[in-house]
Amino acid sequence: MISIVNYGCGNITAIANIYKRLDVPVSIASRPEDLRDAEKIILPGVGAFDHVVTCLDKCGMRDPLNELVLTRKKPILGICVGMQILARRSDEGVLEGLGWIDGQVKKIDISNFTRQPALPHMGWNDVAPVKRDSLFAHLEVDPRFYFLHSYYFDCANADDVLAVTDYGSSFPSAVHCNNIFGVQFHPEKSHQCGIQLLKNFSEL
Repeated sequence: MISIVNYGCGNITAIANIYKRLDVPVSIASRPEDLRDAEKIILPGVGAFDHVVTCLDKCGMRDPLNELVLTRKKPILGICVGMQILARRSDEGVLEGLGWIDGQVKKIDISNFTRQPALPHMGWNDVAPVKRDSLFAHLEVDPRFYFLHSYYFDCANADDVLAVTDYGSSFPSAVHCNNIFGVQFHPEKSHQCGIQLLKNFSEL
């Protein structure tokens, strides 16, 4: 069973509908007890870092997620801000993130770009996997995904970078440490590439 955490900050329905079309069992977890049967977890996210962390804490999900992910080693996939809160902190706010992957979230710096792109980084862009297995199995070389963000995950450990994307400069667009995965883009908005990535996660 894949449990999608519903804390008021993500594209819950779009992700659930993809899994239903793939005939993969999926549930929506709105309360801590809803995570009881979770074998894999998706942590979606839309909005600002502090708001998302606050919503996660208010719904009482932090401690159960720590137990599932850190102790029981259940695979988890963070999406967009759901990926960013895997870090220790963010330049966007003052609250502590989950701290499951060492690093911090920084604003995309356009000051040194030779060609000034606009923020937010919005629309389709190539993703270059550092490793072709796990989430990026069975995908074309440099698959394209849909992005909407102004901040990126700056990993403390280069080995935790799963994929990179260029937007004026290169930044990590996917991260991975043990059973913990995160993607900066939105697979639920990325057509066939996104569907394949979500399928890959279900098969880990």
